[in-house]
Amino acid sequence: MAPPPPSPRPRRFGTSILPVLLPLAVLILVAVSVGSWLQVSEREANDTVHAIGSQAADRVDVEATVQSVDAAARELVLRVRVTPRGALGEEDGTAPVADLSLQTSVATLSDLAFKAHERLAPKDVQVATTGGSVGDYPFDTYETDIEFWALLGGKEVPVRMLLTNNSTLFSVSATPPPSGQEAVVALRLSRSPSLLVFAIFMMVVMWALAASVLLGAWYLTTRAKGLVWPAMAWMAATLFALAAFRNTAPGTPPIGCVIDWFAFLWAETVIALCLITVVVQASAPPSARTTPTPPEPPITVHRDTEPGPRPSGSRERAGQGSRCSASTV
Repeated sequence: MAPPPPSPRPRRFGTSILPVLLPLAVLILVAVSVGSWLQVSEREANDTVHAIGSQAADRVDVEATVQSVDAAARELVLRVRVTPRGALGEEDGTAPVADLSLQTSVATLSDLAFKAHERLAPKDVQVATTGGSVGDYPFDTYETDIEFWALLGGKEVPVRMLLTNNSTLFSVSATPPPSGQEAVVALRLSRSPSLLVFAIFMMVVMWALAASVLLGAWYLTTRAKGLVWPAMAWMAATLFALAAFRNTAPGTPPIGCVIDWFAFLWAETVIALCLITVVVQASAPPSARTTPTPPEPPITVHRDTEPGPRPSGSRERAGQGSRCSASTV
């Protein structure tokens, strides 16, 4: 009795999956590290305080914070908090000693006025922006000038401006004047790095989904699979899901911007044409879908019908066969 075959050695699961898990863990670690660095860099840029203007002891401090930017209306909302310092204020700078008038630049839509000995409350002002177009989203940029000068009791007093940014959709770069004593600054507004990365990611995803639908349609049409309802449902769902995905773009960009002409409209067109092609090809008659193959020619077997002498080799084999039969009997 033959011995049983040796049992196969058990497969070590940890050894086989380790070459896959190790590069994956390194990739995740690198992605998290890069993301953390970008997030910290963007937060530090938003927390930067740009100090422009006079450093005198008796002055008016103007804390201006960019709250939001409306690219379609070409304006930004600036929250202004005024604090008189030194002999110009009372009660720790919460009220001016005389009537205070804060004049602004031409781009600012209104000036500010405060009564003497009354508490100073923050106020929001609108500032018009120039340059750029919302149709360039997410690569649009805008510019504006912000300027403040103060009149206390009818006399001009020094002003110091502290500019910060509180908008998560835009990054602000400030250019102060060469003298450094005037409370005026030129602002350049551009989309924040996180928004820019997400918008580019959306365009890549749109093209990737369109390419996957195109490959699926090619597979169905070349192999004449007919109406495969799960595949068609997936294509139709992708067609409508892209529209909802596009509307999640931060900042609610209008239709016709860069993200539409670079990815969204073309991806929708490719997916719609693939779905229509699959339906038309599956609905066509079988004769139109498949090319008929020509019939194979019949196999003819040629036999020799004319009698002739029998080969000597066959006679010898026949004789050997008869002798073997006789000996067996």
